[in-house]
Amino acid sequence: MTDPTDRHQESNLGGARTAPSVAGRDLPQEPRLRILLVDDHPVVRHGLKAMFAERPDMDVVAEAADGRAALDVLTGTVGTGGTRTRETEVDIVLMDLRMGAGMDGVTAIRHITELDSPPPVLVLTTYDTDADILAAVEAGATGYMLKDAPPEQLCEAVHAAARGQTALAPGVANRLMDRLRSPRPALSGRELEILGLLAQGLSNRAISRELFISEATVKTHLVHVFDKLGVDNRTAAITTALQRGIIRVD
Repeated sequence: MTDPTDRHQESNLGGARTAPSVAGRDLPQEPRLRILLVDDHPVVRHGLKAMFAERPDMDVVAEAADGRAALDVLTGTVGTGGTRTRETEVDIVLMDLRMGAGMDGVTAIRHITELDSPPPVLVLTTYDTDADILAAVEAGATGYMLKDAPPEQLCEAVHAAARGQTALAPGVANRLMDRLRSPRPALSGRELEILGLLAQGLSNRAISRELFISEATVKTHLVHVFDKLGVDNRTAAITTALQRGIIRVD
């Protein structure tokens, strides 16, 4: 369970390193990537920080336990005394998707992309369903990696994302390509959202309230979902979507 006190910024974690010198002259040193880690598990953040600390080209300059805390790091927060803390300069955000009761990664990505000169966001998560991948990409994520990625592969992805290049785990890239090649139309973001709520056991009325749309609109979306999945009822739609990895049930 996440300690509430762990939700706040821990900045300036990577200390400055002295550049090597020759004959008393300091040699120029390449600037290191400044990373913001966003994950609700302290152990995960500790492990990632230790991995990046071993590299001469990367620094973890701040941590956050959910999306709201990440935004506070990037924008500065107003405390009880009314004083705004200085925002932390970040080159790349490494973002988990699911973070307990705190702001989730997709919502945070949307807010980050609305900032002036926002840093790129690289998703680092355990979830690889179509629904998660599509939601993150549509929100503005520059890349999408899985937590079981080899360290070198992850570091390469961090560098690529920091340059603004798309960085995708091989499995994620394959899933996206399969969506493009599929002869059956892919589900839209809204259809995936409704299908996910359906899998949680929500009725059409409950889904309409959750998404602030009419029941008639929910039914229309479900008709499209059934057609795209090649099924004719709710149970078959959920079963097919789970088998194909389109959605997941927590």
